[in-house]
Amino acid sequence: MSGNVLKLGIPKGSLEEATVKLFARAGYNITIKSRSYFPSIDDIEIECMLIRAQEIARYVADGVLDAGLTGKDWILENRVDVEEIAPLVYSKVSARPVRWVLCVPNDSAIKSVKDLQGKRIATEVVNLTTDWLKDKGVTANVEFSWGATEVKAPKLVDAIVEVTETGSSLKANNLRIVDTLMESTTRFIMNKEASQDKWKRNKVDRLVLMLQGAMAANGKVGMMLNAPKDNLDAISKIFPPGKKPTISELSDKSWVALNVILEEKLVREIVPDLKNAGAEDIVEYPLNKIIH
Repeated sequence: MSGNVLKLGIPKGSLEEATVKLFARAGYNITIKSRSYFPSIDDIEIECMLIRAQEIARYVADGVLDAGLTGKDWILENRVDVEEIAPLVYSKVSARPVRWVLCVPNDSAIKSVKDLQGKRIATEVVNLTTDWLKDKGVTANVEFSWGATEVKAPKLVDAIVEVTETGSSLKANNLRIVDTLMESTTRFIMNKEASQDKWKRNKVDRLVLMLQGAMAANGKVGMMLNAPKDNLDAISKIFPPGKKPTISELSDKSWVALNVILEEKLVREIVPDLKNAGAEDIVEYPLNKIIH
């Protein structure tokens, strides 16, 4: 133990559960107690704090936190200068990026961003929307929305800018997408001064390596099997193109062992073919991390 501590911001809210699960797969167990904003983590060199993703970039930029996880959207919205260490593509629903989209009611006359000139727009990302409109040469009244943004058009505003992963909530509220402002993924960020601290930067680099390894293993499994040497070429061709299994000798010199990493969804498709080609003792096993 060096006596140093990394102050780390964990996003509270929609990303909270997904973040805790990602850290667990990376080997770091975070425990969040009810009504506490200071989760415990099984690493005495890390001090966690739960903060809304919307605020983490600002606190990291100000040096209140050394590092944190937040969306690229909130870095731009807060207009802060932080160091982006790595993208971490995960979210509460899927591994796809979230999108900030311009939406209007289905029966609205607004067909493009140019039709927003002089109109009223509600959103949580006022700066991001204002900058985007300026880039498009459009001037509109952009107001902050405290929530329930989807229900504000058309009675309160002409359009909204809202975040979506699947688009299902927008459709349920009879909204259609006019344009996409940006796609955003989670980023691991650092305070620029903290990044120059050798111990803190090394700590972050090691942590990020494990988080990326956990993400790389998502949706993948390992497979082991034994194959007769005479059928090795036929069995190898069953694996997806580019997959090169590790091949090891067995005590029976006429057989070899194969070990390979595959997409989990492919296993059910190829196992019968492997069996028919002469493979035996086929074992599928879960993976926590893949370090490339």
